Amino acid sequence: MTTGPTQNAPASTYRRREGLGLWEHRGKVAAVGIGHSPTARRWDGTAESCIGALAIDALRKAIADAGVSPDQIDGLVMDPGTTTGARWETEDPIPMDIVNAFNPTDDPLDGIGQLSAAWILKNMPELTNINFTVYGPGCMSNAIVTAAQAVGDGQTHTCLVLKGWHNLAGRYYQGGDAKNDTVGGRAWGQLWGTRAGTTDAWTFQEYLDRYGKSHDMQGAFVVNSKRNGLLFPEGFFAQHRPEGLTQEDYVAARWIVKPLNLFDMDIPIMATAAYLFTTAERAKDMAQKPVYILSHATTRPKFGLHQGIDNAMLSTEATARKLYEGAGITAKDLSFENMYDGFTVFHNHYLEGLGYAGIKKGEVLDFYQTDISIEGPNPVSPSGGNAGAGRTRFWMHTDSIQQLQGRAGARQIRRPAEIGVSGGPMPQGGDFTVWSSTPG
Repeated sequence: MTTGPTQNAPASTYRRREGLGLWEHRGKVAAVGIGHSPTARRWDGTAESCIGALAIDALRKAIADAGVSPDQIDGLVMDPGTTTGARWETEDPIPMDIVNAFNPTDDPLDGIGQLSAAWILKNMPELTNINFTVYGPGCMSNAIVTAAQAVGDGQTHTCLVLKGWHNLAGRYYQGGDAKNDTVGGRAWGQLWGTRAGTTDAWTFQEYLDRYGKSHDMQGAFVVNSKRNGLLFPEGFFAQHRPEGLTQEDYVAARWIVKPLNLFDMDIPIMATAAYLFTTAERAKDMAQKPVYILSHATTRPKFGLHQGIDNAMLSTEATARKLYEGAGITAKDLSFENMYDGFTVFHNHYLEGLGYAGIKKGEVLDFYQTDISIEGPNPVSPSGGNAGAGRTRFWMHTDSIQQLQGRAGARQIRRPAEIGVSGGPMPQGGDFTVWSSTPG
């Protein structure tokens, strides 16, 4: 059993620079098992549905899906944070009956407002041989590249990867810096009271002005994503709100931060997901078809306080170069893409940066007017992403693995699924992975 506090992954984990060549572990690390908890709009206050319970559920499903026994697992990589906006306020009473329904750690928020490796191990006694734990903070994209590098480096050979999201009633972006009378920690990135979406709306307006496009053209992407999301049985909308979306619905939706409307925004939910990563050699004996990692890349913001169109383009182009170089592929090798879409307009920069299907700067909105469906020659976001399945930042990874395993069900793309890419969260900064049906 691992001892000592779990630390964030060191800087050496991440492939941040161009010119590194092929990833040294190309095709030697594989994703096999997948586990998802049920979804909910918000926590209902019960022990059975708290973020800790959902995490245990997803982890056990991933283990079973891979067909391994818990004592074979020696690693755990996870993000301890479980929200960006629904934080537990210090003055709120902590429900100790919920805390004590599990084996608690020294921090009573573990399991209800956050997750720690220590809490997971205390509440999953079947994990008897874990000797490696590390945090990939921020989102599943970080945890994935962290786990891939750890398996490749031999720090762990059979590793669980976990990300959970909680949503507490009435709290989203209502606490923390937002409630203070004085300048808070996000003062320099959220000037004049701006909140999530504002700077991306500015960036999108820059794009529309520069290239002479209209907001309504974004609707083709959103309608496609909603359709794909309803074909994702693990997703929130498929489980709770199985209504489709039309272009007319999109155009008629109310503005949130113009030119972003209601359907350009994602919806916070409760959910967790887990994967099982292992070596390519060990994966051969597991229950599911291995999906091989060809490379990963990391880009961190470095161009200024706000994204802006030029910063977004420079960042996504750099990300693409690192991914292609590390994986030894080109844009022409991509069977599909599953990049992030927390606000739907994020996706535009990724596609242009990747040069997916030959797209160049200023062309993505026109590209959306072509066949971008799972049936078409250039499937876009077959997962449906956050727009189609709820705010988690992990649908795109699950779908990439499932597509390449040939078990995406009704979402399965019609062209051969051979290589895909996923990652996020932001064009100006995030973590990204190239997946393949073969080791290369």
